Amino acid sequence: MYELNDKLKKIEAYDPIEGSYNIRLDANESCFNINDVLGDRISEAIKKVALNRYPDPMAKGAVKAFSELYNVPEKYITAGNGSDELISIICGSFLEKKDKVLTLSPDFSMYAFYSGLYELKVETMHKDGSLKINVADVIEYCNNNDIKAVIFSNPCNPTSLGLKREDVIRLIKSVCCLVIVDEAYMDFWDQSILDEVGNYDNLIILKTCSKAWGLAAIRFGFAAASEKITGALRAVKSPYNTDSVSQAVTELVLSEKELLNDYCAKIVESRKELQAALEKLAEKYTVLERVYDSVTNFIFIKTPAAKEIHSKLLEKSIAIRCMGAYIRISAGTKEENAAVIAALEDILPQVKN
Repeated sequence: MYELNDKLKKIEAYDPIEGSYNIRLDANESCFNINDVLGDRISEAIKKVALNRYPDPMAKGAVKAFSELYNVPEKYITAGNGSDELISIICGSFLEKKDKVLTLSPDFSMYAFYSGLYELKVETMHKDGSLKINVADVIEYCNNNDIKAVIFSNPCNPTSLGLKREDVIRLIKSVCCLVIVDEAYMDFWDQSILDEVGNYDNLIILKTCSKAWGLAAIRFGFAAASEKITGALRAVKSPYNTDSVSQAVTELVLSEKELLNDYCAKIVESRKELQAALEKLAEKYTVLERVYDSVTNFIFIKTPAAKEIHSKLLEKSIAIRCMGAYIRISAGTKEENAAVIAALEDILPQVKN
C-alpha cells in the first residue's frame, strides 16, 4: 500500500479563514473593487483572449506594464502566478536540499513552508519585543552560519513594520548569500529598493498585484532581479505559468497609474484613520497592550485576548486575523472601519486582561 513520505505527513496546509462574513478585514486585500471603475474595459480585454491558444510564456504585455509603472527595465522582470509561485520556484531551484535558509520571525509563513517542502534547513531568528529587524544581527548570523539565502517581507506581514532602504542595501552588500526581499506592501510606503535591482547579483525582489492594486482574485506577481538571476528564473519556471486572462487583466490595470496611485493613497488614509481609532481604544482598554505603528494597509495589535476578540468579532460577522497573542486588522472602507471600531467598543468591556 502506498504511503505518503515523512515530509508530506508532517506538512501543515495554509489555513485561511473560511465562511461568509459581512466584513472581511482578515487578508489584507484592497478594499476597492477595480471592476467598479474598469469593469467594462476588463470585460473587453478578456473577450479578446483566444481561449484555444496557450498564453504568452513570458507574459510580455504584463511585464511591460509593470516595467513602466515602476520604471524597472523589462530585462530584470519575471512574471509569476502570484508571489507564492515565485517563492516556490526560488526555494526549489536556487537552493539545494539541506541548504540553510534564514527566516525572521514573525513573518509570512509561506517562506518556511516552501523551504520545508524542498527539504531546505530553515533557521529562524526571532525578533525582540519591538518586532523590528536588527540588521547587524542578521548580517552576522548569515556570515557565520553558512546561510545560503535570507528571505523576509519589507514592510513585514504580519508586524506592519518596515526596514529603511539604506538598511536593506547594507544587508545585501554585507552578505554572500541570496537576499530575497518581498515588497508585497511597499506600495504603501516609500522605501522600495526596486531601483537598485540591477546593481546586485544576490538580490531578488518580489512584488504582488494582490494588495495595493486590488487583483487578489487573479493571482499575479513579479520577481525583479539581475539579468543572470532573471534568466535562470525564466528558464526554470513552468512554460505557461500565467494564463492569458490574468495577463490581459494585469496589463490593463497596471497601465492605469493615476487610478492606482489614487486607490493607494486612499488605502493609506484609511489605515491612518483606523490606526488612530485603535490607538484611542488602546488608551481606554488596556487589554490592547500595543498598537504597532504601521506602514502597510493593516494594523497589528498585541493583546492577551486575541483569540477571544477574534471569536467575538466573527460572531458579529466581522473577520480579522488572530495570530497567537496578536490580532491583525486590514484597513477597509470608512464604513467597514467604523463597524469594526463600534464592534470592538462593544466587545472590549467584556474581555478580561
